[in-house]
Amino acid sequence: MQIRIVALGLLAGLWPGIAPAADIAGTRAAIGRSLDGQYPRLDALYRDIHTHPELSFQESRTAAMLAAELKALGYEVTEKVGKTGIVALYRNGPGPTVMVRTELDALPLEEKTGLPYASKAKQMLRGVETPVMHACGHDIHMAAWVAVARTLIELKDQWSGTLMFVGQPAEEAGGGARAMVADGLFTRFPKPDYGFALHVGPGPYGYVSYKPGVINSTSDSFSVTFIGKGGHGSRPHTTIDPIVMAGHFIVDVQSVISREKDAARFGVVSIGSLQAGNAGNVIPDTATLRGTIRSYDNDTRLKMLAGVERTAKAVALMAGAPPPDYRLVEGAKAVVNDDGLAARSGAVLKEAFGDKARLSAEPGSASEDYSEFVIAGVPSFYFGIGGIDPATFAQATASKTPLPGNHSPEFAPVPEPSIRTGAEAMSLVVLDVLQKR
Repeated sequence: MQIRIVALGLLAGLWPGIAPAADIAGTRAAIGRSLDGQYPRLDALYRDIHTHPELSFQESRTAAMLAAELKALGYEVTEKVGKTGIVALYRNGPGPTVMVRTELDALPLEEKTGLPYASKAKQMLRGVETPVMHACGHDIHMAAWVAVARTLIELKDQWSGTLMFVGQPAEEAGGGARAMVADGLFTRFPKPDYGFALHVGPGPYGYVSYKPGVINSTSDSFSVTFIGKGGHGSRPHTTIDPIVMAGHFIVDVQSVISREKDAARFGVVSIGSLQAGNAGNVIPDTATLRGTIRSYDNDTRLKMLAGVERTAKAVALMAGAPPPDYRLVEGAKAVVNDDGLAARSGAVLKEAFGDKARLSAEPGSASEDYSEFVIAGVPSFYFGIGGIDPATFAQATASKTPLPGNHSPEFAPVPEPSIRTGAEAMSLVVLDVLQKR
């Protein structure tokens, strides 16, 4: 998942009457001193996690490392929540319960960053040994998460309440947040009064971005298997060609976007996989496509889901083929930031980071299953940080050269400034809601 760093507006004056109550500059300085002392250990942790990534619901080593870090700080840690998730609690007097979430998993990609600590790890995915890489920045998130956990302990005389640090599995594959909720995340443990999460993206490091309301898209995945009748490539008239059906579907399904969806509403259908046959002169019996459907609102989502399925059935009918095997897997819903908490936390970030705290004008098109925690009733603030050297970012912007982004095998955020910015920003917004009154 990716949060874009968008320089389209600033918070100043947007929510009159909302002002940070604490000495933000002094608190940030104290956080900085804590990070100065921690950073050598954080860097070692980050490099270890980056070198040893693990796929969704296989994050046993990663979870054990983070659990050990928080146990050493005095947190009460429960492991194997939602399969491979962890929950760490620290009680520090009366007050609200505040959740801080990080993701544990990596992606099935071969790393091409050239970093000295690049991943060479492989794991099994659907029965096939697959390269694994932290290509989305979850390793940055985990290092910042541990930094915040330690920083808040060191500053515990400044706040009162309960910290709830959640290490969530399977964000990339989806289902990890749902698995934790189903495993009693908010019944076995206190239900948070506030929830926080962050994400690094291909913006300049040192910057933070945020917005109230909807911040990203829903994500549903689907597969369509067209069932034809195979035969020799020289005699197509004796076959029902599933590859031709697949080709029609790939083109025709875009009419759902161009002719059925409201042009003012965001919606995307993309096909990322087509598998059919293994010889150039043989028409296969079947062709299978896999794709993704993205939108911001449920009405658009439902219209698109119906249109995609209807198009698949119509293509098969036109070809005189049996109905296709159509399967929909519901994915993450849009993350919706609580307006009041976004105003409050945004004001803190603006006070701390000045012009480097920027208000995103529009949601991003990526998805994130943190939405399950929002749906479960946790008022939340999800924000973004940059991870790219500002000079590199400026040069790429000027030359209109795309930079590797999240899910690219070349995505490589600069560790120290990214981790420090994430830890500073997260510590500040958590301290704000926990500050003693």
